[in-house]
Amino acid sequence: MPPHRRETWGYRGVHARPSGGFSAEIRFRGMRLGLGNFDTANKAARAYDAAVWRLRGPHRTLNFPNVPTRERAEELAPLPRLSTDKDRRDNRRREHRLGIAEMDEEAMAMWCQHFPQDIIKEREFYAQRSAERDKRRAERSAYREDKRR
Repeated sequence: MPPHRRETWGYRGVHARPSGGFSAEIRFRGMRLGLGNFDTANKAARAYDAAVWRLRGPHRTLNFPNVPTRERAEELAPLPRLSTDKDRRDNRRREHRLGIAEMDEEAMAMWCQHFPQDIIKEREFYAQRSAERDKRRAERSAYREDKRR
Protein backbone atom coordinates (compact mmCIF):
# COMPACT_ATOMS: atom_id res chain seq x y z
CA MET A 1 0.00 0.00 0.00
CA PRO A 2 1.49 3.43 -0.93
CA PRO A 3 2.09 5.97 1.85
CA HIS A 4 -0.82 8.29 2.59
CA ARG A 5 -0.26 11.84 1.31
CA ARG A 6 -2.18 14.81 2.60
CA GLU A 7 -4.33 16.66 0.11
CA THR A 8 -2.55 19.71 -1.35
CA TRP A 9 -5.73 21.17 -2.87
CA GLY A 10 -4.10 21.39 -6.28
CA TYR A 11 -1.87 24.34 -5.38
CA ARG A 12 1.87 24.43 -4.80
CA GLY A 13 2.91 25.43 -1.26
CA VAL A 14 -0.61 25.18 0.20
CA HIS A 15 -1.58 22.81 3.02
CA ALA A 16 -4.85 22.26 4.85
CA ARG A 17 -4.83 23.07 8.58
CA PRO A 18 -6.68 20.96 11.17
CA SER A 19 -8.73 24.06 12.04
CA GLY A 20 -10.22 24.11 8.54
CA GLY A 21 -8.05 26.90 7.17
CA PHE A 22 -5.09 26.75 4.84
CA SER A 23 -1.43 27.61 5.30
CA ALA A 24 1.08 28.66 2.68
CA GLU A 25 4.82 28.08 2.84
CA ILE A 26 7.72 28.23 0.45
CA ARG A 27 11.13 26.58 0.59
CA PHE A 28 13.96 28.85 -0.43
CA ARG A 29 17.72 28.26 -0.11
CA GLY A 30 17.29 25.49 2.44
CA MET A 31 14.83 27.44 4.61
CA ARG A 32 11.13 26.88 5.09
CA LEU A 33 9.41 30.25 5.04
CA GLY A 34 5.87 30.33 6.42
CA LEU A 35 3.61 32.79 4.60
CA GLY A 36 0.70 32.59 7.05
CA ASN A 37 -2.74 31.06 7.49
CA PHE A 38 -5.63 31.85 5.15
CA ASP A 39 -9.36 31.20 4.99
CA THR A 40 -9.31 29.73 1.49
CA ALA A 41 -6.85 27.70 -0.55
CA ASN A 42 -7.05 30.29 -3.32
CA LYS A 43 -5.83 33.12 -1.03
CA ALA A 44 -3.00 30.91 0.24
CA ALA A 45 -1.99 30.07 -3.35
CA ARG A 46 -1.96 33.76 -4.30
CA ALA A 47 0.30 34.54 -1.31
CA TYR A 48 2.60 31.71 -2.44
CA ASP A 49 2.74 33.17 -5.97
CA ALA A 50 3.58 36.65 -4.65
CA ALA A 51 6.43 35.17 -2.60
CA VAL A 52 7.67 33.14 -5.58
CA TRP A 53 7.72 36.25 -7.75
CA ARG A 54 9.72 38.09 -5.13
CA LEU A 55 12.20 35.34 -4.22
CA ARG A 56 12.78 33.34 -7.38
CA GLY A 57 12.47 35.88 -10.16
CA PRO A 58 12.40 34.45 -13.69
CA HIS A 59 12.90 30.80 -12.62
CA ARG A 60 9.53 30.11 -11.07
CA THR A 61 6.60 27.71 -11.06
CA LEU A 62 3.37 29.52 -10.23
CA ASN A 63 -0.09 28.40 -9.20
CA PHE A 64 -1.59 31.11 -11.45
CA PRO A 65 0.75 31.44 -14.47
CA ASN A 66 -1.54 34.02 -16.09
CA VAL A 67 -0.31 36.70 -13.63
CA PRO A 68 2.16 38.59 -15.86
CA THR A 69 4.16 40.73 -13.40
CA ARG A 70 5.41 40.79 -9.85
CA GLU A 71 3.41 43.96 -9.14
CA ARG A 72 0.19 42.28 -10.26
CA ALA A 73 0.94 39.24 -8.07
CA GLU A 74 1.51 41.50 -5.05
CA GLU A 75 -1.73 43.38 -5.80
CA LEU A 76 -3.65 40.11 -5.68
CA ALA A 77 -1.90 39.02 -2.46
CA PRO A 78 0.31 41.47 -0.57
CA LEU A 79 3.34 39.75 0.91
CA PRO A 80 2.93 38.81 4.56
CA ARG A 81 5.86 38.82 6.96
CA LEU A 82 7.96 35.72 6.31
CA SER A 83 8.50 33.55 9.37
CA THR A 84 11.48 31.21 9.37
CA ASP A 85 12.20 28.16 11.51
CA LYS A 86 14.34 30.38 13.77
CA ASP A 87 11.35 32.70 14.31
CA ARG A 88 9.22 29.71 15.27
CA ARG A 89 11.85 28.45 17.74
CA ASP A 90 12.16 31.90 19.31
CA ASN A 91 8.39 32.18 19.61
CA ARG A 92 8.13 28.73 21.27
CA ARG A 93 10.89 29.74 23.71
CA ARG A 94 9.06 32.99 24.57
CA GLU A 95 5.77 31.13 25.07
CA HIS A 96 7.53 28.62 27.36
CA ARG A 97 9.04 31.43 29.46
CA LEU A 98 5.68 33.18 29.65
CA GLY A 99 4.06 29.95 30.84
CA ILE A 100 6.67 29.61 33.58
CA ALA A 101 6.13 33.23 34.66
CA GLU A 102 2.36 32.68 34.82
CA MET A 103 2.87 29.55 36.95
CA ASP A 104 5.14 31.57 39.28
CA GLU A 105 2.47 34.25 39.67
CA GLU A 106 -0.17 31.62 40.47
CA ALA A 107 2.14 30.00 43.03
CA MET A 108 2.81 33.39 44.68
CA ALA A 109 -0.93 34.14 44.85
CA MET A 110 -1.57 30.76 46.51
CA TRP A 111 1.33 31.36 48.91
CA CYS A 112 -0.11 34.77 49.88
CA GLN A 113 -3.50 33.20 50.59
CA HIS A 114 -2.15 30.34 52.71
CA PHE A 115 0.67 32.15 54.53
CA PRO A 116 -0.28 35.82 55.15
CA GLN A 117 2.09 36.03 58.15
CA ASP A 118 5.06 35.55 55.78
CA ILE A 119 3.89 38.50 53.69
CA ILE A 120 3.61 40.67 56.82
CA LYS A 121 7.11 39.64 57.94
CA GLU A 122 8.51 40.36 54.47
CA ARG A 123 7.00 43.85 54.44
CA GLU A 124 8.35 44.53 57.93
CA PHE A 125 11.81 43.34 56.86
CA TYR A 126 11.91 45.65 53.83
CA ALA A 127 10.53 48.58 55.83
CA GLN A 128 13.26 48.08 58.45
CA ARG A 129 15.91 47.77 55.77
CA SER A 130 14.76 50.96 54.06
CA ALA A 131 14.74 52.81 57.41
CA GLU A 132 18.34 51.66 58.05
CA ARG A 133 19.36 52.81 54.57
CA ASP A 134 17.75 56.22 55.12
CA LYS A 135 19.53 56.50 58.47
CA ARG A 136 22.93 55.73 56.86
CA ARG A 137 22.28 58.30 54.13
CA ALA A 138 21.42 60.95 56.72
CA GLU A 139 24.60 60.14 58.67
CA ARG A 140 26.71 60.38 55.49
CA SER A 141 25.19 63.68 54.47
CA ALA A 142 25.72 65.06 58.01
CA TYR A 143 29.36 63.90 57.88
CA ARG A 144 29.88 65.59 54.48
CA GLU A 145 28.28 68.77 55.75
CA ASP A 146 30.58 68.78 58.77
CA LYS A 147 33.56 68.10 56.55
CA ARG A 148 32.69 71.09 54.32
CA ARG A 149 32.52 73.44 57.30
